[in-house]
Amino acid sequence: MSAATVRLWDPLVRLFHLSVAAAFFANYFFNEKGAFWHRWIGYYASAWLLVRLVWGFVGPRSARWSDCWPTRARLGAHLRDLWQGRPHHRLGHSPLGALVMLLMMAAIGGLGVTGFLMREVDALWGADWPEDLHACFANGLLALVCLHAVAAVVESLRVGDNLPLSMLTGRRRPLDDRSTPD
Repeated sequence: MSAATVRLWDPLVRLFHLSVAAAFFANYFFNEKGAFWHRWIGYYASAWLLVRLVWGFVGPRSARWSDCWPTRARLGAHLRDLWQGRPHHRLGHSPLGALVMLLMMAAIGGLGVTGFLMREVDALWGADWPEDLHACFANGLLALVCLHAVAAVVESLRVGDNLPLSMLTGRRRPLDDRSTPD
């Protein structure tokens, strides 16, 4: 990362990203479903999700929902740029990136709710649907995480900026005069 960078991702957004990524990875690949650590790591991820949802209203500009919400106009402009082979320069999430981020957050929320229902609601003990829905959310989230990771690498190459590194450092190159306003 060159010396000419701007602060983009605040520490809370970066810690949220790393925390839920680690929690999902641990629970999906290493913890036995329903086991003590699986449940508590799931509650940990759910708590982070609630913090991030609130931070989207009170945090700095780059963390706010208003800055990245994937409106029809933003999505349309991004899709046109992709279709025409133009990079879509934007500080923060691209509209498609924001859409995937929101879907991942919805899946994390769904995992938290279904995990809670399976474990804590006696009336559902023995019911298959909460566990089936939990598995669908987990597998859907895995697909979205893979899409997110591949897109971050591809977009890094397309726009000439290391996007995964910017999530770790919180800094990114400023937009140049070829940037897409938004």
